Amino acid sequence: MQILDGKTVSSAVKQQIITRTIAHKTNGGKTPHLAAILIGNDGASETYVASKIKNCADVGFISTLIRFDESTAEQEIVNAITNLNNDENVHGILVQLPLPKHINEAAIINLIDPAKDVDGFHPISVGKLVQGLDTFIPATPYGIMMMLQHYNIETSGKNAVVIGRSNIVGRPMSILLSQNTTYGNCTVTLCHSRTKYLEKICSEADIIVAALGIPGFLTADMVKQGAVVIDVGITRVADPSKKSGFAIKGDVDFENVAPKCSYITPVPGGVGLMTIAALLQNTLAAAGS
Repeated sequence: MQILDGKTVSSAVKQQIITRTIAHKTNGGKTPHLAAILIGNDGASETYVASKIKNCADVGFISTLIRFDESTAEQEIVNAITNLNNDENVHGILVQLPLPKHINEAAIINLIDPAKDVDGFHPISVGKLVQGLDTFIPATPYGIMMMLQHYNIETSGKNAVVIGRSNIVGRPMSILLSQNTTYGNCTVTLCHSRTKYLEKICSEADIIVAALGIPGFLTADMVKQGAVVIDVGITRVADPSKKSGFAIKGDVDFENVAPKCSYITPVPGGVGLMTIAALLQNTLAAAGS
């Protein structure tokens, strides 16, 4: 069993980004600039955005954080995105999800200029992804593909199961694994809460991507010997023994599943770090490099 170490891979990706950013600026390009919009003060969202800003600084990017109260009217968010769309010095725009219930998430995402859609959630980005065209790929699936490439994991002809059908991870992940690419060409089964015989389907998979947000959902009896397991889950679970009062748990029962795997990602220290690295790649591409 080998750990798919997000820290190692993301560090390598970030070093490549630093080199490319220096070359981009040397050739007259602008410093890549990522603008993030954060509404409310959800603890997990605060953590994610802070990490994104720190990582921008690490690779020499400019970052801007625009904060709004939980009760902010949707029109104010619309105005902020419109201003960022029109700002030629801003290359990437992301709106941290989830949004308050009174704000129309689809409308907000659709408003972002597709040329600055570094989260890869705009319908135009999604359409291009489905058709295999060059586009911004949602950061978590993109990060997973980088990880498969780094460890040179064979995917062609493999049976892959993706558990979870969100537009952020599950659906784009299933598309990427099925594409005719070096780290694609899988036969993919996309599962969800109403999938029958899920345990049997998973037990026959060569590759499993668990992305449903239920801690410890994937258990050892659902995994065959030698499988590759990618754990996307990041859930805060109460833990009085921790100074923070919580622990971060993945969707995989790591302790019992890991001994059966050829490769497996840890939580934390796995996919989460790759998500940030992929977002930086998208931002650099948006800046024209």
